[in-house]
Amino acid sequence: MAKEVGELIFDLIYLAVIWWIVSRMYSRLRKLPENRLPLGRTLALAFALLALGDTGHVGFRIVAHLMGGISANPQLLGMGKLATAITVTLFYALLVKAWRLRYNKRYGILAYVLFASAAVRLSFMLLPGNQWPSAIAPFDYSMHRNIPLLIQGLGVAYLILSESVKAKDKAFTWIGLMILVSYAFYTPVIFYARAIPTLGLLMIPKTIAYMVAAYVAYKSVFLG
Repeated sequence: MAKEVGELIFDLIYLAVIWWIVSRMYSRLRKLPENRLPLGRTLALAFALLALGDTGHVGFRIVAHLMGGISANPQLLGMGKLATAITVTLFYALLVKAWRLRYNKRYGILAYVLFASAAVRLSFMLLPGNQWPSAIAPFDYSMHRNIPLLIQGLGVAYLILSESVKAKDKAFTWIGLMILVSYAFYTPVIFYARAIPTLGLLMIPKTIAYMVAAYVAYKSVFLG
């Protein structure tokens, strides 16, 4: 019980921080110069979607606790996972667009592979075998829908880091590194959390990496 309460407190702090950053992004949009506005809009929408999905995830968990606990309401937890699964997929697709805008690039083969990965993941999540109303998805379905997400995240990290390092763009280098950090903590959860439940705690540093990326994006694009 104490672990669940601590998890909820952390989640609520995270949501307060990420929504504050998103609100500041949108409040600063009208002050951006014309040449930076498309990038600002893309990043604001990306992090708003991330926050929205996580709000659904945490919100459904809180409702489940209030209605007798997660074990008594597995469908709520499942629907929360579906919400964040959709928005994080769109988040990484928008980061590909942000990379293009930041460095004035054209979409190449890798970018289209990442967009295709997003489409494959979203399509796969429509299959009834995902069993979204349950608290724990079947392992094979969980693996299959997370592989495209791994491709998305690692691919966009490569795009960002390859250009930011050449351009000596410290802000986007940090964003790219935070994506890699988030996946370093998330990957063991995907593969081994069922066997070792305590690995779920790795989601905390993963979430912190997202907050750092959001703040760096805000500071460099909206205040810089």
